[in-house]
Amino acid sequence: MTYQEAAAYILSIPKFTTKNNPGHTKEFLRYLGNPEKKLKVIHVAGTNGKGSVCAYMDAMLRAQGKSVGLFTSPHLVKMNERIVINGDMISDKTFLEVFGIVRGAVKRMEENHLPHPTFFEFLFCMAVTAFARAGVEYAVLETGLGGRLDATNSVEHPICSVITSIGFDHMELLGDTLEKIAGEKAGILKTGTPVFYVEGEEESNRVIENTVEKLGIPCKKIGKNAYKIFGIQNKHIAFSCINAYYEDIIWKLHNTGIYQPENACLALEVMRYLFGEHGNLSDWKAALERVVWQGRMEEVLPEIYIDGAHNLSAVKRFAESVSVIDKKNQRGKVILFSAVQDKDYHHMIEFLCQHVNAELYVVTQIMDKRAEDITKLADIFRRYTDKPVVEKAVPGDAWKYLLENQNGRSVYCLGSLYLAGMIKELIGKR
Repeated sequence: MTYQEAAAYILSIPKFTTKNNPGHTKEFLRYLGNPEKKLKVIHVAGTNGKGSVCAYMDAMLRAQGKSVGLFTSPHLVKMNERIVINGDMISDKTFLEVFGIVRGAVKRMEENHLPHPTFFEFLFCMAVTAFARAGVEYAVLETGLGGRLDATNSVEHPICSVITSIGFDHMELLGDTLEKIAGEKAGILKTGTPVFYVEGEEESNRVIENTVEKLGIPCKKIGKNAYKIFGIQNKHIAFSCINAYYEDIIWKLHNTGIYQPENACLALEVMRYLFGEHGNLSDWKAALERVVWQGRMEEVLPEIYIDGAHNLSAVKRFAESVSVIDKKNQRGKVILFSAVQDKDYHHMIEFLCQHVNAELYVVTQIMDKRAEDITKLADIFRRYTDKPVVEKAVPGDAWKYLLENQNGRSVYCLGSLYLAGMIKELIGKR
């Protein structure tokens, strides 16, 4: 079998069907010889910021001299992006080798009348198999959806649990209140495993704290006043942590997202717990500054940014970041937007029009069966803005139009990580 055939097989597994519960994933792992038990797992859940927090911890762990496996989702261009070992996504050769091992386990499961793993289960088990084969010490695992029923929650004894910002997303699966959503995220908490979480709304905080009390586990909350932002300069955001442990260090991130210091502080607190007085702060500082997390306020070309904001809370944070950037460069703005059908795109668009003063909106349709029709999206934009709204059904045509009509303005592309991936692919071809 070739790499292309292996990738096609995985993509053919239905992604959005009834999930298998973690008990099924545990059985899947047993068929693989329980590779996850060879790893020190840091388990990360949340609505927004999971990928960034994982990337920051991965970078600092490696700066601390540790070997690390990183499992995140989704990928933007290539499936290998989801499985990273010591800073490099796995090669096609390794991907194919691990695929063979995992596919072999699936065949044995099917012979014993066990259900086929889901798309996410398959890739998760490929990841921990790859990590165990490589002999890494730490594995940073990002949940795919929710937490309680996520495949990654089959890991029984992580060394710590992490919960990032919680907001409304995937309500049809996780619930329609912050309490219900937080309950699903808090489902990753386990007896004997400390948790680190970001202070959010009172409703979600209460759910996490009640779960912590019930389990009797150590808990560290990153409060809203845990850091101070100094500003954005030369495409970097600078901040300090309000904690004596970090001395008077000014930390820098290679990102202009105003929300990223919160994610970095959360990652730093995990590192502080793991290494305490043995933490190499200067190395952590250098590592954080080098991290470029794809699709999160990422400047892909001069004054062209892609951001994976695909729910209302993420769009609000995006708007805050743009407001800060505006104070620096005073450029006009253009928005490129697309969304999938199951997102709350109406309120996302309403907020964008009311809080990001763009001169032009371009709407396109991502190449996915869940993509929302651009006419629907454009009609909503026209309801909330009197600025021009241009419809380009094909992402390539929208991208070409943007490049031809940028005219010195800042371009922001958001609404879907699928859109971010398509733009990355278009830039690669260009």
